Amino acid sequence: MSLKFLFFGLLPVALCSSSLFGQQKGTIATPEFPVLLQQNVTAGKTPVGAKIKAKLCIATLANGTVVPKNAVLSGEVVESVAKTGNEPSRLSLRMNLAQWKDGQATLDVYLTTWYYPTISEPGQNLQYGPMQPANRTWDGQGQYPDPNSKVYRPFPGGEAGKDSPVPDTPTSVTSNRPIAMKDIATEHFGDSGIRLVSKHSNIKLDKYTTYVFAAGELVPAK
Repeated sequence: MSLKFLFFGLLPVALCSSSLFGQQKGTIATPEFPVLLQQNVTAGKTPVGAKIKAKLCIATLANGTVVPKNAVLSGEVVESVAKTGNEPSRLSLRMNLAQWKDGQATLDVYLTTWYYPTISEPGQNLQYGPMQPANRTWDGQGQYPDPNSKVYRPFPGGEAGKDSPVPDTPTSVTSNRPIAMKDIATEHFGDSGIRLVSKHSNIKLDKYTTYVFAAGELVPAK
């Protein structure tokens, strides 16, 4: 086997195991599972034992197996307590199985405090006309471009800006950087369980939001 084949054969696995979170020197990297949750979950309202599903957003290497993107992760609600008086809200979700077309893998990962927020991006500029000076490429239609100007005006009086008939439209996209949920901490319980705790408000998870599951709490890379 050539070294070239070996390098490129291992490259996809290396990419799948890459992390946005740092690991302490000498420790084994904790696999992270960014997943798109398929249902709303509310602490105290969603009962313990309720089944949950999510779709994996990034291929992840776990226990020597590459779990492919779009694999379906299945699990359940382990703890669900609403905030009451001085008692904090508590929520724990565990995923124990990943399934895809050609296989499956057993997991033991819990919801962490990290998620990928939805952000707005500027829309596409829909102003008509070529980018180069139009007086060199005018086709006889619309207003004749000013030979002393590089600005193309496809229609009489047409200008890009606040009075444009086709304004830029922002679009919602998922950020490529995770952030921590506000006012929510992590606690360990049982042998390996993780739960989220909030003293400020009831914990709620939104459908179709990308949350990160892992075997332990994650520390962002510096």
